[in-house]
Amino acid sequence: MIKLIGVLIVVLGFALKLDIIAVVLVSGLTTGLVAGLSFMEILDILGKSFVETRYMTLFVLTLPVIGICERYGLREMATELISKAKNATTGRILNIYTLIREASSAMSLRLGGHPQFVRPLINPMAQGAAISKYGEIDEEDEEKIKAQAAAMDNYGNFFGQNVFIANAGVLLIVSTLEQLNYKVDPSDIAKASIPIAVCTFIVVSIFNYMFDKKLQRKYQGKK
Repeated sequence: MIKLIGVLIVVLGFALKLDIIAVVLVSGLTTGLVAGLSFMEILDILGKSFVETRYMTLFVLTLPVIGICERYGLREMATELISKAKNATTGRILNIYTLIREASSAMSLRLGGHPQFVRPLINPMAQGAAISKYGEIDEEDEEKIKAQAAAMDNYGNFFGQNVFIANAGVLLIVSTLEQLNYKVDPSDIAKASIPIAVCTFIVVSIFNYMFDKKLQRKYQGKK
């Protein structure tokens, strides 16, 4: 029971509004010592945990940067920029982003994502294109455009990442098939993923074209 003293330290530290990092470190050290670990063993565990979660830390660090950019007008600038572009439509912008997302995922480049790209850039640009073309749009359509932009990120990432031969998804497929006595090479999975990625982009393009037509029928009829 005494091994749970770390939880008590965290609760008291938060209640007294002490430094969060110091509270967590003291809690971890105390729990380790009570559990019979040496000081060096505790440091080893802390070091391994930091290394294993360093990419998550980098991801979290991008969020305040995005927030600061939005605070100083990133969304407004994206909307204004796209509103000046001729022939820009919501569907075309989403098609371009899907293509970029698929291509970057195929090269294992972590370009894109809902918090980094969709919320501050792609969604405002897609909405700006609709507003520029039709004027003010309904809140319902704003939400639909938001959902459409998020879906494009998912499509591009999900169907593009397996084109990269060393992707974790490819290696998982290979290991699963080998356990079922199917001999496959990662390059075979990557090659088979290429037509899937192409077909995905074609289907998405048709979907976005139909979405554009739906907006056109709705708002041009109101004029």
